[in-house]
Amino acid sequence: MEQDLSNIITACRGGDRKAQEQLYRQLYAFGMAIAMRYATDEQEAADILGQSFVKMFRSLHTFDNTKGNFHGWLKKIVINEALDHIKQRSRFTSLELESAEEPYVQNSVIEKNDAAAILQLVRQLPPATHAVFVLYAIDGYTHREIATQLNISEGTSKWHLSEARKILQHKLTATNI
Repeated sequence: MEQDLSNIITACRGGDRKAQEQLYRQLYAFGMAIAMRYATDEQEAADILGQSFVKMFRSLHTFDNTKGNFHGWLKKIVINEALDHIKQRSRFTSLELESAEEPYVQNSVIEKNDAAAILQLVRQLPPATHAVFVLYAIDGYTHREIATQLNISEGTSKWHLSEARKILQHKLTATNI
């Protein structure tokens, strides 16, 4: 499969439209899963993914398979596009905090819930809080990396994560999911 992907990428670099369509079809579900984590709904995720594919095809010549895998490269493009989308629809507040309390959410609560219902609650978070939560809790970025990506302080990143956890804990309790 990796060889197939490598051949498809080579053909895409040569301007082969069928290869571009094949690459799009092969990576659509992967990219959409990432976009859905950041979007408020499926339409916004589709917009994010569409823009991501445009950027991917425009910069395909810069991808170097000796320095990483293609899926990781595309994931970064989709995340950056999603963050650009979020920045356009919201303003990040600049709260300067040294520490933020981390509310405790029992694993049993999460285990009892279905992932789609939890994702729906995450999508209801304020845009900046949503972005920080997904970057930290799902995609594994550090507060320092998030601060750099979103042009906020590490303290602000920590505050948004704490706020997301509080809101989610309240919503999980209130909805009895």
